[in-house]
Amino acid sequence: MPSFAEIKLYISGLWLLVKGDAQGLRLLDLTDRGMMRSFWAFVWCLPAMLVYWAGMRFAFLAAGPEGAKAGAPFFLRLFLIEAVNWVLPLVLVGGLCLLLNAERKFTAIVASTNWLSVPVAYAYAVLTALLFLLPGAVGIIALLQIVLLASTIYAVSRILRQICGPQPLVLTAFMLVLMIPSLIISDLLRSYLEVSPY
Repeated sequence: MPSFAEIKLYISGLWLLVKGDAQGLRLLDLTDRGMMRSFWAFVWCLPAMLVYWAGMRFAFLAAGPEGAKAGAPFFLRLFLIEAVNWVLPLVLVGGLCLLLNAERKFTAIVASTNWLSVPVAYAYAVLTALLFLLPGAVGIIALLQIVLLASTIYAVSRILRQICGPQPLVLTAFMLVLMIPSLIISDLLRSYLEVSPY
């Protein structure tokens, strides 16, 4: 499991990429082994996910009928949804890389997006915690969530630009594959597994 020091190094590399400095790639482990190790990011994100899931549970119970329950099976379903959301876009990225003859870009895309998930997950966890601590600031926190989503999309686009080069159509294709399936599948699975508070 990568150490906290390693993760700080990877995030520093991602920050350089977002700023347009390709030297950030040197701070990432883009080997096949590095790509596989990047899936430890899911484990590093689990504490942040638990905060978010607690918020989901609170919203689910508040919106449900009196006596509704949301115990261990509820959290297990949320875990399953997160796992699918994590893996499915990367599988689609692999297919797109094959289609575009860009197989060499696959490890860099997977490793960078996996490690980017760590700061993003904790940022969402902070906003979720603020909903509990400052219930009167729902509107402001919702606005901050939109800003965070936009910032994440921007960061991914900047990172992909450094990996794939300035190719608008290719970048758009990778962005769509990384972002859209997660949003659709997440909503569908929450409804199907009956964990949606809406």
